[in-house]
Parts: sequence; structure tokens; C-alpha cells
Amino acid sequence: MTIQFNYDGVSGSERLENYTKEKLQTIFERYDWVTRADVFFKTENTSSDQTGMISQIRLSAPGPRLFAEESQDNFEEGISKVITQLKTQCEKRKATIVKH
Repeated sequence: MTIQFNYDGVSGSERLENYTKEKLQTIFERYDWVTRADVFFKTENTSSDQTGMISQIRLSAPGPRLFAEESQDNFEEGISKVITQLKTQCEKRKATIVKH
């Protein structure tokens, strides 16, 4: 399992990285064919108080890469929603993988 963190306009946070690793662990344990995760954190200027902190995760797996993105008022909430989206995508991908 390889996790690469990328920050765009945001300072790195060990607490945030540990939180993300903990959440991603469930995906890596359940779907052994997922080999890598690229995590992106960035901010955008918005007029809403409920968006602006963008969390993105891209998973490397057989076939096209899996990707999810969420904009929330904090990164932890965004990561939780992104992980939920990725679990759904992984379940769909799992159904199409043929084991020989």
C-alpha cells in the first residue's frame, strides 16, 4: 500500500495524514487489488462557508483509475465522504473483475 499526499495552497498536517491513512486502510484491507492512493488537499475561494476545502483521492487499481472529490468546510469531513464514494466504486469494480 502506497499513499502519496499532495498539498496545493495548504500546509501539510501529520494529523490529517494519519486520519486519511486510517480511513484508507479499510479500502486497502478489503480490496487487495488496490495498490496505491494519491491524496490531494487544496483550497478554493468560495462565497459559501460550507465549501472551499477540496479533498480528492485517486486509487490505482486494475482498469481505469478510481477517483472521488468533495468540497466541504473541513478536510476531515471531505475525506469521509470521498472514502464513502470510493467504497461504492470499488464494489462496482469488484463485480467486474474476473478471477482465474
